[in-house]
Amino acid sequence: MQSNSDAPVVERRAQSHREIGALVESRTDTLALLSELASKQPFKPEHDTQLLLQNFCESLIDYTASAHFQLYRHVDENKERRVAVREVAEEIYPRVSEITQSFLDFNDKYDCEDHCDNLSELASDLSKLGEMLADRIDLEDQLIAVLCAPRQS
Repeated sequence: MQSNSDAPVVERRAQSHREIGALVESRTDTLALLSELASKQPFKPEHDTQLLLQNFCESLIDYTASAHFQLYRHVDENKERRVAVREVAEEIYPRVSEITQSFLDFNDKYDCEDHCDNLSELASDLSKLGEMLADRIDLEDQLIAVLCAPRQS
């Protein structure tokens, strides 16, 4: 039986798991759109490609924001009490920030509604972005692992 003093901890854990689930869903959507977009090579400035690129940019930014709010917000606000979580977050955050900036740069370059006519660098940029997404996912998974680790008494 769980004591009343454990109830807030259990609720915080449940909330953390819901937030992680939302992040993973956002991540999955972004990866699916990346795969769909990559399959359109060679890229031509056609309406369907431009629309898919626009959707991918929106998904990438949504995922980036979701990661911040679901994973890093508690650490940023000094609300995270678990030392292991804080340590992993502090270790990975500089690289996550670099990758975030690269995502924002990609979005600035290609989030151009339905008038992206210059797609000559898109294949190369998507390749680099895919590698950065993989790196970021690895980093986030490190943090998720400690967030989901069993509570130590």
